[in-house]
Amino acid sequence: MEPRTNIFRMLVREAMAAMPPHASADTPLGHVVRMMADANASGVVITGTGGRPRGIITEHDIARRAVFQAAADAPASQVMTHPARVIAEDEYLYHAIAIMRRTDLRHMPVVDRTGRLTGMLNLHDTLGVASGTLMDQIDSLTRGNDVAGLAQVKKAQVDLADQLFRDNLPAPEIQALLSNINLDIYHRVVDGAVRAMADDGLGPPPVDFSVIVMGSGGRGESFLFPDQDNGFILEDYPDADHTAVDGWFIELADRMVRDLDVIGLPLCKGYVMATNPLWRKTISQWKEQIRLWSRKRGTTMLRLCDIFFDFRSASGRAELADDLRRHVTDTAQGNHPFLREMWEDDQEHGPALGWFRRFITMKESDATGYKGYLNLKHSGTLPLVESMRLLSLREGLVINPTLDRMRALQDRGILGDDEADYLRGAYQHISLLLLRQQIADFQAGRAVTNYVHPRTLTRRETDMLKDSFDAVRRLKDRMRGEFTGDVM
Repeated sequence: MEPRTNIFRMLVREAMAAMPPHASADTPLGHVVRMMADANASGVVITGTGGRPRGIITEHDIARRAVFQAAADAPASQVMTHPARVIAEDEYLYHAIAIMRRTDLRHMPVVDRTGRLTGMLNLHDTLGVASGTLMDQIDSLTRGNDVAGLAQVKKAQVDLADQLFRDNLPAPEIQALLSNINLDIYHRVVDGAVRAMADDGLGPPPVDFSVIVMGSGGRGESFLFPDQDNGFILEDYPDADHTAVDGWFIELADRMVRDLDVIGLPLCKGYVMATNPLWRKTISQWKEQIRLWSRKRGTTMLRLCDIFFDFRSASGRAELADDLRRHVTDTAQGNHPFLREMWEDDQEHGPALGWFRRFITMKESDATGYKGYLNLKHSGTLPLVESMRLLSLREGLVINPTLDRMRALQDRGILGDDEADYLRGAYQHISLLLLRQQIADFQAGRAVTNYVHPRTLTRRETDMLKDSFDAVRRLKDRMRGEFTGDVM
């Protein structure tokens, strides 16, 4: 029997109907009705250039706007509902269900990344996928767009993570879903702030932009309460317009980070946020910044690269982020001195395993109140994340998630099959222990951290964690030889 929480893993493309009947805006209405009847369909999508949906004509539209009102030779554009509300095929299905229920839509065209029509979602069919017992939870994850509603969405994530965990969903898949919910929160906060600024007389965005999320959110590997690590990529604009343009985006950044903090995505203690000019630049300025970081190296700049190099677009024009991602990869690939220094800067993170495979636990001076604990982020996931990122940059791979990087590196022969298997197992096991501890801490009213005490582990979990640390150590030893030439 499939876990009842599978709905939260499904993508729109898995539930959409095949390509619906579609026609151009000047198609006679009589022909549209015949198309609907011939296909036994309840709607026809009206498309424009490149197959992008412009509107939709449903049976409801025919009854309400066409019968006895429009001639058979009238163009479809006369009665279509426009603009058509569409959904991306790689969006989560539960989100599409919530949109359709909230906006009283029975049909929603599905599009690919280019905006081209690829299918149709029918509310009746999608509700059949999600049992009625899940409707309340779907609603809790897609509440209204105001700050109070989104704060409830953030809290509902913990219950969802717990249910998925109990359904034995691998921790990385839960992290991917949590990350996507956070991206949706970003998108809705930014949209709300842009509308509010227009209502306040500040006008629309002066140039196109992309809000990027960095770090674990950028890789799709968020745990329960990640800090804000965000920035803006702005379309290039004349220098003479800087004061006005940057002033508008300063205001947007202020509103965005304030609302996200209230919702439950806390401010970054290191000030890695779009309110800091370092993380708010035009696409050309960003590219020059990357060139500077790769040439004029130092501890501070390497740490900035470590934060920045895992990013994805959360809102706005994603093409800006895609362009910058390609530039980062092109700049780093083949720059051995830069990659070597990145490797050296990452050496403070390593497996907490000493002589005779004994855990090296934390001292009171490391973190007050956590003596005897393991920091599974610094000693487990981070070394793996950093190593896969470094190898991917060297190989020119434009990929973010750690497990996807492992698969790509294995496909290229950079990681052997056995090595990749051990590393995947290590990443999944450490992530499981971390996520389980965070859920338990939240439910018990404790601070949610990356600390896990060895005595909370079963004997089997302990053995697996030591094996995981061994796999991480072997990887770091291998990379020392590849990036420094030191084989001892």
